[in-house]
Amino acid sequence: MAAKEHRKRSVSFSELVDAPLPITHPRPISFKKTIEHIELDLANQPVDPCKRGPDSTINYTELFLASTYINDARYARSYKHKVEQEYLKYYALYNTAFLTYALYFFLFLNLSLALFEEPAVNNLSLPYWSTMLMELLCLGYFTFRLVHSKRFSSGLRWWTDTKHLITVIILLLTCIDIILYIILKEACNSCTVVRWSRCLRPLFLVNFTEMKQLRRSFRNIRRTLPEIFYVLILLFIVIGLFALLMRELFKDENLFMPDGTPYMTAYWDNIWHLYVLVTTVNSPDIMMPAYDKNAWNVLIFIAYIIICIYILMSIFLAVIYKNYRKHLKNEVQRSVFAKRRQLNRAFDILKVFNGNQFIIPWVRWKVVMKLVVPHRSEVLIRLLWDIIDEDEDDQIGKAEFMHVVDLLNTEISEVADRIPLIGRTFPQCYESTISRKIKDCVRAPIFRYFFDVIIAINAFCIGFRWDQTEWFFLTLFTLEIILKLYTLGGHQFCRKPWNVFDFVVIMGALIASIVESVTEDNLDFLLVLRVLRLVRIIAEIERFKVILATVANIGPSILSFGAVLFVVYYVFAIIGMEVFGGLITHYGYPDKYDDPSQEYCGNIKLKGSVFYREHYCHNNFNNIINSMILLIELTVVNQWHIIASGFVLVTNKSARLFFILFHMSVVIVVINIFIAFILEVFMVEFSLSNNNFESTVERRINELGLGVTEIAEGKFEAQSPKKCLKARGRETNQEDLVDNGAPIASEDALENGGQDTTEGNARARDDGVRFRLKGRSRNVEVVLQRLFEGELNRDDLGSSNVTNIDDLEPEDMTPTPLTFENIT
Repeated sequence: MAAKEHRKRSVSFSELVDAPLPITHPRPISFKKTIEHIELDLANQPVDPCKRGPDSTINYTELFLASTYINDARYARSYKHKVEQEYLKYYALYNTAFLTYALYFFLFLNLSLALFEEPAVNNLSLPYWSTMLMELLCLGYFTFRLVHSKRFSSGLRWWTDTKHLITVIILLLTCIDIILYIILKEACNSCTVVRWSRCLRPLFLVNFTEMKQLRRSFRNIRRTLPEIFYVLILLFIVIGLFALLMRELFKDENLFMPDGTPYMTAYWDNIWHLYVLVTTVNSPDIMMPAYDKNAWNVLIFIAYIIICIYILMSIFLAVIYKNYRKHLKNEVQRSVFAKRRQLNRAFDILKVFNGNQFIIPWVRWKVVMKLVVPHRSEVLIRLLWDIIDEDEDDQIGKAEFMHVVDLLNTEISEVADRIPLIGRTFPQCYESTISRKIKDCVRAPIFRYFFDVIIAINAFCIGFRWDQTEWFFLTLFTLEIILKLYTLGGHQFCRKPWNVFDFVVIMGALIASIVESVTEDNLDFLLVLRVLRLVRIIAEIERFKVILATVANIGPSILSFGAVLFVVYYVFAIIGMEVFGGLITHYGYPDKYDDPSQEYCGNIKLKGSVFYREHYCHNNFNNIINSMILLIELTVVNQWHIIASGFVLVTNKSARLFFILFHMSVVIVVINIFIAFILEVFMVEFSLSNNNFESTVERRINELGLGVTEIAEGKFEAQSPKKCLKARGRETNQEDLVDNGAPIASEDALENGGQDTTEGNARARDDGVRFRLKGRSRNVEVVLQRLFEGELNRDDLGSSNVTNIDDLEPEDMTPTPLTFENIT
């Protein structure tokens, strides 16, 4: 039975790779002697690499392990998994898309439970037992992922991993909280019971391996905090000294604030007002009573503003930028070392000895790539080989193999000129003289320039509200869409996002205009579409294109900080709901209320307050949505002290601590780190956008003659078709040569007036495979590694004394100066 399974598995894999390389599966022999158990693997490749030749047998387990190492390097995985085949299968299952997306779903479900739990969003409230069942389902899947990961991980190493310990602790605390809540809720249904574990839910988001970028951001923030802490202490010392000084200066001046409270007589109130002044939102209000009393009093406020706002806050940004960049660089370089070590292990498995060096032959490259990228065609795998084999000696050395991850992360697509559906349906009409002139006109630059001018004129008309011209411009833009679809076809038309944007906006505007004409109703939606149409002007300005492309490339990196903000918001929102929930409610602002209890945001303590007078009642913590909106307002900073004053009035002055902590966490720390990160990434992406691995790949594709050049919109010109066809294993002959993508007609075609009647030549273009880059890689890890990998020596694998890359300290790294020549 075992032999039968072995034969079946071997044949299946051989059919998959279709390669002459002998691939074997282990055939162990076992025997027992007393208490010893010995297993011999008779099907393994030679242990001594020097004895491996290009035709040497390779063990399927070793091949699978090599592909695992390559994928780990490709996706920046850091799991320390076992290397036996049984555990590798568990590891591969763990990383399947289905289980990974299932994790994302349950993380999202767990966080979204706050919408349905008390205090719930309007009309979304569910019984507590139903939300708890959903939460237990989420906890069950999280437990399954932990058990699954432990199955293929080393036991001791698994338990010493901090993220696993934190996840286990959160699971236990959540279960305890659920049990206590059920007991207390059943014992006293009318009592208020606090679900204190809800603020721990975002920690699941941080501590699963799949959320590596988010965890890295928090880890770097934590490592940056000690340096920030000393500047923060200095800031509060200065605030405390000025608060004491102002109390002594103004306590006997008998001054009052506009609301009637004594001016600068209470020390802790002075600290609050001066901290708010650091954010500038109460300037010059806080200064005016002293200024009105004596103009010279303004000098102390000027000194405070210069010291705290223009010096200390600038030092904050400088310290954060310097230290965060240092920690980010160390993190990314650890990732680079891990990638290089994994590729080094894969190379050691695959390498054979040829002449006087270790290399990987084509046959081994082919079979391992079939495991690494099973959905890519053999033609594309051959192209990857040709690109990485830059010296064209039909073998890959170690230095070349170390670029395999960069190559796999570069999106390459097969390209062929496509005939639109209308061209296939009515070929004679589509290829007629008039049709060709129309297509040439659409592809000509003058076509684009003409409609750019029309867009500018349309903007002028919209600005002066000449609505009577709307149908004229709408007709022109609709005609432009039709002509582009006719020339390019649907597939080629949709390849450009701006074309899709145009189609959606113009068709939406056309439909809305027809509806408006029929119903005679004014549609605000139509006004929005008219304005959106002008956005296309941005796409036609070259400098804007560069900026937008740079922003698009760093977009995923920006999203990781969006996730950081979301985690912080969620924690503060849950705490805010538990502390301030129900104290302020929005009932509108009529002159008279039917229910007197609804006056003053439902709380009489707000009577006469600036909070109520400014109509801030909707800024409350009564559900998760309102809480998030309120926290966004606090992040913007403007009027945040008035929002805080409302919650101080309905509770006490200790509520200020909540708002100060939020401001320090988000505005001072996270936002400044976000700015530092954007500055670093944007400068490198913007200045070195043409000096990257994608450019090298594109150059190699063109050198091989497998590339295409876009000579007009939707029309491609093949480069050196002989090499292209050679890469496919076809013989080059006269009929295979192409001119601008079109095959030279055969003798049969010439005899029939240029119409090719031979079978298989019905298409107007050849079927030779050509390739082009889809665009820059936007993977967050790729972008970050591009930032700092150039500062490392090419062959540096990290300290040999450190087996775990995560244990590397900054002094273990050997950076080299970053230049335009060594950036990749």
